[in-house]
Amino acid sequence: MGVRSFCLTRLVLGGLLVAVLITGSVSVSGHAQSGGPPPVYIPLVMRGETPIAAPRVNAPGFQESISYVESSIFWFGSVTPSDNYADVRIGFNSSELRVYVSVIDRLTWYDGSPSLADLTDWDAVTLLLDRDGNLGSAPDAHSYRFVGQLRWWETPADYQAAYQGTGSGWNSSVTPFTTESTWVSYNAPGDNQDDRGWVITFHIPFTSLGLSGPPTQGSLWGLGLLLHDRDSAAGPPLAVKTWPKVLGQDRPASWGQLVFGLPAFTPPTITPSGSTTIRQGLNGAVVKDAHVGGHTMCGEEFNPDFFNGWGDRNFGSYEQVNIQNQANLGDWPCFSKYYVSFSLDNIPPGKTILSARLTMYQFGNSSPEQANSSLIQVLTVIDDWDENTITWNNAPYAWENVGRAWVGVLPSYPGLPGVAREWDLSRAVAEAYQKGTPLRLALYAADGAMHSGKYFFSSNMDDYTQTSRPRLVVTWGG
Repeated sequence: MGVRSFCLTRLVLGGLLVAVLITGSVSVSGHAQSGGPPPVYIPLVMRGETPIAAPRVNAPGFQESISYVESSIFWFGSVTPSDNYADVRIGFNSSELRVYVSVIDRLTWYDGSPSLADLTDWDAVTLLLDRDGNLGSAPDAHSYRFVGQLRWWETPADYQAAYQGTGSGWNSSVTPFTTESTWVSYNAPGDNQDDRGWVITFHIPFTSLGLSGPPTQGSLWGLGLLLHDRDSAAGPPLAVKTWPKVLGQDRPASWGQLVFGLPAFTPPTITPSGSTTIRQGLNGAVVKDAHVGGHTMCGEEFNPDFFNGWGDRNFGSYEQVNIQNQANLGDWPCFSKYYVSFSLDNIPPGKTILSARLTMYQFGNSSPEQANSSLIQVLTVIDDWDENTITWNNAPYAWENVGRAWVGVLPSYPGLPGVAREWDLSRAVAEAYQKGTPLRLALYAADGAMHSGKYFFSSNMDDYTQTSRPRLVVTWGG
């Protein structure tokens, strides 16, 4: 618990030269704001339009320090020798919006003599914000573009730029903001030796956007990110990765959504009349699942050339799955996400969903004597996937973060069925049931510490241990 302040240092971990910087005063285990009425989605729509359906990030608010491990996480890109991937953590407090971007990148390059015009010709990130939501065919005065380039020890102001919309395009702006950057490399950035990646943090003061403080709970903004890449001094710049996939930098209607506050669900005031338990094989239910990433062995089969093969590995038939992340990109081969899809066909038609809880059974964690608790987040996925072919690189992006719960450390193997861990997914189930689609989920964490992996049983457990399989219990009325 508490707050840790970090500064830029260099150290050697197993021969890997690492520049470590986790911004300012970052609470690695603080608590998001609570109390008061639950948040509702009230878009700040200033053009009289309705925001277009798009991937959504619900950002937690914090009283003081913004917690790295409790910030909402989402991702985009892929891991190959020439493609980059990014984990994005986002949260806010009374004074600023903070966006952390951790980039898995084989070759890191920056410009030793940058100009505003060429910042995005090197390794850089563009952050897009629109106070009116994801609306309109061109950026206006409430649209902002912030660019930050990778750097080593250089002056931050030389490696960042701000722009504001004009109604037809962008103008350079003096909008105050700051970036902090670091890298994970065998040497300094700017050579042809394989690296692990780099990190940049955006601090966007609300006063810089014309506000006296954070938006009200439930406010909806437009949000977009572009990941720029370069793998040699001569160039050229490589293909840009974007979130959302369909993003156009100059068209806010193609951006994603940022909501201030975590989602809530208030069920109708009707009497429950039944419940349905959904688990693989129970009453014919189909629950497919798989995890992607490094499994529990940190992708050791691909060591030392993780960029070739790690991102394309499939674990669809495994009985045990891992959910893992951390701040040090030097260990990204250990990262792991979990995907699961519940068919809702066994819920009778015409019902009203009152509550739904996901239960998974934990049987262990990495390095019990050094492990920390993890806040595991649940995100919906709207695209279908095949458990026999899903990988880190082809897995669907998340649509919206819908739940979170702390998962503790197990000092030893607890035996079957494992230790039950639960997430409230009432709103997500209600929405999927209403649309007539399966409940498709991804589980991931914004962990900071090493040894954060949490091990669970999957739907592939044998019939004699079927009670260890993930289950969804839905209570309904009507």
